[in-house]
Amino acid sequence: MDEKNSPAADPPGATSKEYSNELEHNENGNPLGHQNMEQNLAAKIRNPLVGIPRAKLMEMVETFAAEKGIDEVLLLKKGALVAQDPENYEDLTGEFALSPEEIRAIRDEVEHKWKQPKQLYLTIFTCSIGAAVQGWDQTGSNGANLSFPEVFGIGGTSNHDTLIVGLVNAAPYIASAFFGCWIADPLNHYFGRRGTIFFAGIFCFLPVLGSAFTQTWPELFICRLLLGIGMGSKGSTVPVYAAENSPPSIRGALVMSWQLWTAFGIMLGNAANLAFVHVGKNTWRLQLGSAIVPAIPLLILIYLCPESPRWYIKKNRYIDAFKSLKALRNDPILAARDLYFIYSQLQIESYNMGTSNYASRFKDLFFDPRIRRATMASFTVMIAQQMCGINIIAFYSSTIFANSGFSTYQALWASFGFGVINFLFAFPALYTIDTFGRRSLLLFTFPNMAWSLLAAGLCALIPTGNAQLALVAMFIYIFAMFYSPGEGPVPFAYSAEVFPLSHREIGMGWAVATCLFWAAVLTMFLPLMLDAMGTTGVFCFYAGTNIVALCMIYLFVPETKQRTLEQLDYIFATPTKEHIKYHNTKSVPYFVRRYIRWDKSATLEPLFSFEGADSDTDKGRKDALHANDLARAERNKNAAKGMPESSSLEGDAITHGGEKAL
Repeated sequence: MDEKNSPAADPPGATSKEYSNELEHNENGNPLGHQNMEQNLAAKIRNPLVGIPRAKLMEMVETFAAEKGIDEVLLLKKGALVAQDPENYEDLTGEFALSPEEIRAIRDEVEHKWKQPKQLYLTIFTCSIGAAVQGWDQTGSNGANLSFPEVFGIGGTSNHDTLIVGLVNAAPYIASAFFGCWIADPLNHYFGRRGTIFFAGIFCFLPVLGSAFTQTWPELFICRLLLGIGMGSKGSTVPVYAAENSPPSIRGALVMSWQLWTAFGIMLGNAANLAFVHVGKNTWRLQLGSAIVPAIPLLILIYLCPESPRWYIKKNRYIDAFKSLKALRNDPILAARDLYFIYSQLQIESYNMGTSNYASRFKDLFFDPRIRRATMASFTVMIAQQMCGINIIAFYSSTIFANSGFSTYQALWASFGFGVINFLFAFPALYTIDTFGRRSLLLFTFPNMAWSLLAAGLCALIPTGNAQLALVAMFIYIFAMFYSPGEGPVPFAYSAEVFPLSHREIGMGWAVATCLFWAAVLTMFLPLMLDAMGTTGVFCFYAGTNIVALCMIYLFVPETKQRTLEQLDYIFATPTKEHIKYHNTKSVPYFVRRYIRWDKSATLEPLFSFEGADSDTDKGRKDALHANDLARAERNKNAAKGMPESSSLEGDAITHGGEKAL
């Protein structure tokens, strides 16, 4: 048999010298493709399967299938070959040749990336309902703030009454930050992603219902504390669940459904506040209790969705993981590719992370270099959500509008308008979060949020009248227009993806706890800030914190778009100083040349090099796909004429950097 067409032929990069080094590493206990996850100084994202001769790879797949009890060995072998060389799968021959349907499914990932199975969209829809619960819970208190303090005798202007109202409003965030977020790790360990979300749904249903029947403010405070348990564990799990089930090319858009539908929940909550405003003394009860509505379908639908395949893998349940991937991907070949690729990368991750318990995982958040960088990045995007000022409007918009001269009814309508804008302007991020990128969205929107808040604050100084009301509302709405496609969707989507699988639950718990702790602080003390600084002072203060957050994002938040969750290990293994150096010496000069001097010839050298010709942009992937088509057509044309091929899948040795070996 011709060696080139033999099933044992070597793939790109499998030079004998190179692979002998890999074998030597294996004999010392390191997995194939091992790389130090503390110092990725070369800023290279590696494919752990590159460089393995085909015969050896097939042997590894057979061993894997036997150990995990998977019968579809040939499918796994084909999937492993596709994972090893993601661009030349159409050139596979013999028993490993892909069917036209399999080829079409792989091409559709690039050409029709939104063509996904119903089970994936059901999963995202269910996650979206979970987000709507969160948003509605937040705005129920927004409207109720105008009436429940009077009912419970805490509606005075004293510091005592003001702090009690703030404490009641902050209760869910206090419970989330100190308890709900941190129990997400053990809950996920024992019950899985779906079980944790179901548990959280119970606590987002019963306490909300109970809050509508409370007779004293301590009773309401306790109900809202219990609500916080559900909010914290749900907020720490739903984005992770969505991220782990989503394909890399649209992961950001699907995971950002958390913010999109949180905004939808805020809008519905504001609508409910308006709907019940004229029902009399029980207005606040209905405004608080109405948030049970989205919790009901969440509890019903969650077990109709596939469990996270990565959670199954974490539990060594590979057969279940394979079934889950088949439900979440368009073709079994994609499931086989993803299963073996995830397994291969997790072998490296497991080697670097080792075994752990809850205490050691918590310690790693701050002392393991790779995880510490993810901790800092997630902390930055989460605290930036509180620093940007969005929650002074989400939690207290009715109060702020009333303080600016609006009547109670006008204030509720203005809050509803804010909710509508917050929801509608999140839609552009469905496209931009995976194309423009997470980091770029933040760097673009924060300066615009700063000036719009500053303008709103200054307009509050205008004498009360229609002009003042219109201008204050307009600039608050402009602020929401910039928040919704930027700092709105990014924090939860970003934090859900940056931690390795071994630390994902506790890492996300840390991130959400950060967000909700500072939300609690803001909720408690904003009434005092309004009393001391006035509307203008508060808005100007948050305009300044937007600039501080912008600087933190520039320094500590790497880009993560278009990479698999496992590939992000390499991004966060790159030292922070390398990121900063790159942006200072490459990104900023490029921005000046391209967008200030309008030099269209300016190009930006990427920070990371990817093995093969892999690209982190849709255009790059489509260009690579079409280039491969042209090269394949040329080879076929030459073969028909009896001419030697200029290149072939097995013929040219490719180095790890993607260049032809000399």
